[in-house]
Amino acid sequence: MGNASSAMLENIVQGSNCTIRKRFVKLDKDNSGTIERDEFLSLPQISSNPLATRLIAIFDEDGGGDVDFKEFVSGLSAFSSKGNKEQKLRFAFKVYDMDRDGYIGNGELFIVLKMMVGSNLKDQQLQQIVDKTMMEADLDRDGKISFEEFTKMVENTDVSMSMTLGMCAVTHPAKHLPIGPQLKFTDQF
Repeated sequence: MGNASSAMLENIVQGSNCTIRKRFVKLDKDNSGTIERDEFLSLPQISSNPLATRLIAIFDEDGGGDVDFKEFVSGLSAFSSKGNKEQKLRFAFKVYDMDRDGYIGNGELFIVLKMMVGSNLKDQQLQQIVDKTMMEADLDRDGKISFEEFTKMVENTDVSMSMTLGMCAVTHPAKHLPIGPQLKFTDQF
């Protein structure tokens, strides 16, 4: 983690009077020093979110299957009022970039949107939405959406305000497509 990220984490932890640490400890029900998937899913705000598995995967930066305190704070930093728009956009982008290759492919977009819409749309209808989104967002026509292209696609949304600490989908108003999750970090944690 770079110096800027470390400084951001330090500011968040110090600015919260260690409330984040207390909430981390409360979530770590087995006192292992990490939060496992089941412990995350014990929170109604997370378990009811269709993107719960994606959120957990993003928080789990090293892919170890659990989230340590550093990863927890890093994941929450995107939702901090001190976080900048780019951090929030990068988190939203990671929701779709399932293979962590730095791009959103057609299949990844389909899978994540399917998580959100469930059975409300037929797969054929959803694929049409995905194909249209890919055509509009993939400016260099390489068959995938880069972070820069994603940023242009959602530039007219107020991600800074939308990605606050609740668990619901944030939608792109012009396209009615979800761009990222919201986390509410309240005393219910």
